[in-house]
Amino acid sequence: MASTNDLKNGMVLQLDNGLWGVVEFQHVKPGKGGAFVRTTLKNVVTGKVVDKTFNAGTKVDVAQVDKRDMTYLYKEGTDFVFMDKDTFDQLYVPTETVGGNSDYMLENTDAIVAVHEGAALYVELPASVELLVEHTDPGLQGDRSTGGTKPARLETGAEIQVPLFLTTGEKIKVDTRDGRYLGRINDKS
Repeated sequence: MASTNDLKNGMVLQLDNGLWGVVEFQHVKPGKGGAFVRTTLKNVVTGKVVDKTFNAGTKVDVAQVDKRDMTYLYKEGTDFVFMDKDTFDQLYVPTETVGGNSDYMLENTDAIVAVHEGAALYVELPASVELLVEHTDPGLQGDRSTGGTKPARLETGAEIQVPLFLTTGEKIKVDTRDGRYLGRINDKS
């Protein structure tokens, strides 16, 4: 238990049978009446954002959410298996929890997994990953980087838009938040 006076950004609260992260908070002391705390909360599981006001000093339940550095090992059935880098414990994470991140995960991909009471809440990937273009239609003579885009299938099975000059077999950098092409990777050392 904590007081609304102890709120901090990033803190996770247990409210209304759900887990809510504090995105923003503001202590308000009006000229008349009692002080209160205005907050913006984001549901940790669904991503829904709400505004909620508390009277100053109100007790709130703080949830213990453990963010662990983990490595994605493999997929087993409908679960993704992650290994804790410190304890080497394995955690089975359901497909619904991994969500669209599976489009950018190869075996041995590092990730941060948020865990509450032994259950995974969400998976956070690095901002960008390097993936191989498994298939894309060949470009035509004269295609330049300022031109259009074409679809490409990555080694994970995800489809993204890439510049016309890219060919099958090239390694590219992809933004894991929105699936944007960020650039080519030159593996020549």
